[in-house]
Amino acid sequence: MNKPMIRYSVIREKNPREIVLLRGSGCKWRRCTFCDYHLDASPDEKANFALNKAALSQVTGVYHHLEVINSGSFCDLDEETMAEIEATCQRCGITLLHFECHFIHRQEIPALRQRFAALGVDVKIKQGVETFDRDFRENVLHKGIGVTDPAEIAAGFNEACLLFGLTGQTAASMKQDIETGLAYFERVCVNLMTENSTNVHPDAEVLQAFMAEVFPLYEKNPRVDILLTNTDFGVGGADNAQ
Repeated sequence: MNKPMIRYSVIREKNPREIVLLRGSGCKWRRCTFCDYHLDASPDEKANFALNKAALSQVTGVYHHLEVINSGSFCDLDEETMAEIEATCQRCGITLLHFECHFIHRQEIPALRQRFAALGVDVKIKQGVETFDRDFRENVLHKGIGVTDPAEIAAGFNEACLLFGLTGQTAASMKQDIETGLAYFERVCVNLMTENSTNVHPDAEVLQAFMAEVFPLYEKNPRVDILLTNTDFGVGGADNAQ
């Protein structure tokens, strides 16, 4: 992913916040069959920091609420970037901060919370669960979450991402995933599968079932974000201004 991307946006609906798409060293799991986000990575920490600093410089603190995503986990970000996030929180009066994290890094979450709590910032952690159907999640999606109990999956996390629009899913299974997510997490973010460079493709019939039977039930739920495309939060698309 060498083309410039939009890396800052403002989410004004449902849980208003600013959002930045930063770049790190890359997802350490990197085995999910459906995902190519890990391509937005670089081993060059100085280049990453320059890019990340530019994105963070656009944060205004309009809602005192910031979400940081980086196509991986927060622990893939370099230390200079983490320090810049701290400085941004202080500069903009950020009191609520979201990061994303793979299940394999869950032991690193408490230290992150403590680090930002020292600045008066409450940290929320989003996990890509994709589905609570363990067989589908691990044998089809290769997600790398080796437990079944939703309570164990959710331990230490605040928010769950779910992935819909895949062959084998049904309206009933998608509803069950959302309801499970709402029962064990504070918020749920539903992502619909879009074409990418992997061999996993969206299933038109499943997407149609979602739009007809599931979307109307949760469209206005304040605890459910629904991304019909993967750029609906305003970041990740091509930055035509560059």
